[in-house]
Amino acid sequence: MEKRNLQTNKDLNEIISQNIKAEIENSGKSKSEIAKALGVSNPTISQYISGRIQPSLATLSKLCSFLDCSADDILNVKK
Repeated sequence: MEKRNLQTNKDLNEIISQNIKAEIENSGKSKSEIAKALGVSNPTISQYISGRIQPSLATLSKLCSFLDCSADDILNVKK
């Protein structure tokens, strides 16, 4: 059972990172612009995109606001 949870978390991390990458690409904004708006470093943005780390909920909210998308878009929530 534990292994399944880890796989699920890994899959979720991948989905979130892919969606962050897609929203950044769709926005036409640079990583530097986004990093400055969020108050994080450029490498942090790269880590969000690669899935190495995930933004906190507060940072995710700022990211969505800056990119003009919803958290549902990033988290792949079906309505």
